[in-house]
Amino acid sequence: MLTSTYSIPNISCMHCVNTIKIAISSLEGVDFVDANMPRKELLVEYDAPASDEIIRQKLESIGYPAG
Repeated sequence: MLTSTYSIPNISCMHCVNTIKIAISSLEGVDFVDANMPRKELLVEYDAPASDEIIRQKLESIGYPAG
């Protein structure tokens, strides 16, 4: 299992947090997602077929690109 932390500069409310959690949790291979609004960070634990590239692409597609 891999763990990655992403900086998400435009997290500004709980709606953002929930949107991100739902989108990233839907990816095959993702086991755990936690978004931290005050720190503007996202923690993701995953295995294949999920990957850093796939997670970053999903974040970009929903309007929350990783910084």
